[in-house]
Amino acid sequence: MRAASGAFKEDVEDSAPSAPPHATRRGRAGYPGGALPRARHFPRGRGWLRSRPSPPRPAPASARPAGRTSSPPPGLGGGSAGTAAAAPGGGGPGMDTRLDQETALWLRWDKNPLTLESVKQLIAEGNKEELQKCFGARMEFGTAGLRAAMGPGISRMNDLTIIQTTQGFCRYLEKQFSDLKQRGVVISFDARAHPASGGSSKRFARLAATTFISQGIPVYLFSDITPTPFVPYTVSHLKLRAGIMITASHNPKQDNGYKVYWDNGAQIISPHDKGISEAIEENLEPWPQAWDDSIINGSPLLHDPKASITKDYFEDLKKYCFHRSVNRETKVKFVHTSVHGVGHDFVQSAFKAFDFAPPEAVPEQKNPDPEFPTVKYPNPEEGKGVLTLSFALADKTKAKIVLANDPDADRLAVAEKQDSGEWRVFSGNELGALLGWWLFTSWKEKNQDHSALKDTYMLSSTVSSKILRAIALKEGFHFEETLTGFKWMGNRAKQLIDQGKNVLFAFEEAIGYMCCPFVLDKDGVSAAVITAELASFLATKNLSLSQQLKAIYVEYGYHITKASYFICHDQGTVKKLFENLRNYDGKNNYPKTCGKFEISGIRDLTTGYDDSQSDKKAVLPTSKRSQMITFTFANGGVATIRTSGTEPKIKYYSELCAPPGNSDPEQLKRELNELVSAIEEHFFQPQTYNLQPKGE
Repeated sequence: MRAASGAFKEDVEDSAPSAPPHATRRGRAGYPGGALPRARHFPRGRGWLRSRPSPPRPAPASARPAGRTSSPPPGLGGGSAGTAAAAPGGGGPGMDTRLDQETALWLRWDKNPLTLESVKQLIAEGNKEELQKCFGARMEFGTAGLRAAMGPGISRMNDLTIIQTTQGFCRYLEKQFSDLKQRGVVISFDARAHPASGGSSKRFARLAATTFISQGIPVYLFSDITPTPFVPYTVSHLKLRAGIMITASHNPKQDNGYKVYWDNGAQIISPHDKGISEAIEENLEPWPQAWDDSIINGSPLLHDPKASITKDYFEDLKKYCFHRSVNRETKVKFVHTSVHGVGHDFVQSAFKAFDFAPPEAVPEQKNPDPEFPTVKYPNPEEGKGVLTLSFALADKTKAKIVLANDPDADRLAVAEKQDSGEWRVFSGNELGALLGWWLFTSWKEKNQDHSALKDTYMLSSTVSSKILRAIALKEGFHFEETLTGFKWMGNRAKQLIDQGKNVLFAFEEAIGYMCCPFVLDKDGVSAAVITAELASFLATKNLSLSQQLKAIYVEYGYHITKASYFICHDQGTVKKLFENLRNYDGKNNYPKTCGKFEISGIRDLTTGYDDSQSDKKAVLPTSKRSQMITFTFANGGVATIRTSGTEPKIKYYSELCAPPGNSDPEQLKRELNELVSAIEEHFFQPQTYNLQPKGE
């Protein structure tokens, strides 16, 4: 009988297939970094930016333009207090008043001449539509922090919103930690820039540092760009109270973001996001020194950790090199691309730490460039379209393996030249299977005492393939499934480590891998060099990555996955699609079939419904802030449909698994493809909802 598993990825909440009968569930474990949800525990042997309307508040007299009281700033025109104005979600009484208040405050507080003049120009033109886009809704601070386009207004990333966010975060940290002025925080940044608004990751990082230093709090500010994983590493390594990374990762070039880490070295989880958000609202007016970033120059509170942290990181990374002599002698050639991001120098250093010859760098993409000129989207997860230049260089240099980091180097994509001459891009789940197998195999060679298995763990998110569960069932170590996103895996890994457990590996299907637990987040630098060592070792056995992946599936069971998404910018349409699924066969009746496929189970983590539970209540935490429904099918397939936390996408993830042995993977693929086609036709209904499919 075929087992199955599958789910769906996002940065904010989570979902997971129901635990098998032999699984036990751990209760909630208290943790200083926030209340961790219940993890699915398998015993041994077995995020687009949401915005919210800003609350109306009267502008202080000092914030009103001279000679004005409650009337609009000059040039806004078009109505008096109480007049409805068009809003993203529909107008309402007092909309002009709120818009007037927000723009008046902006004119008072913004000291960036570019964004200030942009707003003045919009007011002079009476461009209420664009003003509404800029001021209709403030960015909402969530567990993924902030991510939005750079530009003027409270809905975008700019100098003023960075100052406001950091002021709130600073006040929240002061309440949480009495020793904040002794411990301090770390701040780093990627290479993004937006000349039109004068914004850049480096400038935002300096403004954030200014906020903390103005309050007497030490700041470890990197003097140059770093990969995102250097921030959680620094928090843990220096025992700091928090970390901030200014990055939008693999988002389009106009975006930027503000990612936050807690004192445990993992991303924040609830309730800290809510607490920080409330503190931001209470600290919107810039503090006296907020705009004067010159105060950090020469300050005894400012430290540059770049040299020492870089040295220590690579010393720690060396401990995960298992076959140094193989690396020195390997004939396998590698091409690396940083996709115009920060990764080049760090991956070169990682290869040196493992005694590899340096990988060939794609020259057009090796240097940081905020324009990302050679790619439409700087996301290697998109596949061959992003890797065209890498393939060309690999073909020219006769390299067999391509390694691609996203712009902030926390993710990794891998491709391998096949005997047919074609390039195979491994999915995140496939590379997760390879790295999980490799790290366990390498650990087992060094730990002949099987009793150590009882304290050995691997983790994956609920949206990822359950191949690690299959390996754990056969090999005897523990596997746990967490909510979606590395914030949950990082926090859970920290709990386990504090209990004396050994966390070998964690991954998510969105090409994120934690190969070394000294970084409690995904790390594309360590993943790149460990993948290179895996490929080099396999070459000594005359095996390719593809051949080893097949061997893993034969031994532990094929896990066939398929994932994609539809683009939808209209939140009303998204809500309607999910509400129709909840009322598919009448009010409060979910679908019983999808085309020819019978549905045997439903779990809705938006409403908290799970028909596999005796009380019909979901075991995993639920949230009405995101949409997520998981369908289990009678054929053993599982599919989850959910919204993204950081992009205007409705995603689906599906998986069909077979028991160990020589199953027919092609038949499994055909069956899964039929199931996915039925889901797209009957559940997504792209023509009805005017959904845009994923581009090739």
